[in-house]
Amino acid sequence: MKSLFTLLLVITFSLPSWSQDTTADNETTTYYFIRHAEKDRTDKTNRNPDLNKSGQKRAKKWAKYFKKVNFDAVYSTNYNRTQQTAQPTAKKKKLEILDYNPSTLYSEDFAKATKGKTVLVVGHSNTTPAFVNMVLGEKKYEDIDDNDNSQLFIVTVSGDKTTDKVISIN
Repeated sequence: MKSLFTLLLVITFSLPSWSQDTTADNETTTYYFIRHAEKDRTDKTNRNPDLNKSGQKRAKKWAKYFKKVNFDAVYSTNYNRTQQTAQPTAKKKKLEILDYNPSTLYSEDFAKATKGKTVLVVGHSNTTPAFVNMVLGEKKYEDIDDNDNSQLFIVTVSGDKTTDKVISIN
């Protein structure tokens, strides 16, 4: 009788862990944020320049760097320089480049669409750190220097835990 009672007690306390679905809370989302590569600065009046030769090389270098990353999506603002930076990686991963609005950044819709995925986000010197800060929920990073196209921000969200790191890829 004592062993039957012990067995029932064990089963009773084990049931909640069997019945709870914790997969939704434990989904891991990983964001890779980069600024666009070097842009053509010859025409100071052009608000939508293409990448220059160095920028084209850097965009290809990003694609090589991300070779082992299994992206589910690639996002970019709708500017030539960001699209051209994202293009080599998206092409290698056989992914379409999805546009995001740099004025809304980390919206509820974006968070929902990317939950549980690994995502590349290509932005600008001001929007990239702002986007990272919004995901982190704190103002941790300042705008990127206008001559710096080498920073990679990696933000991982798993349940209620968020981690981040910054790497410079020259």
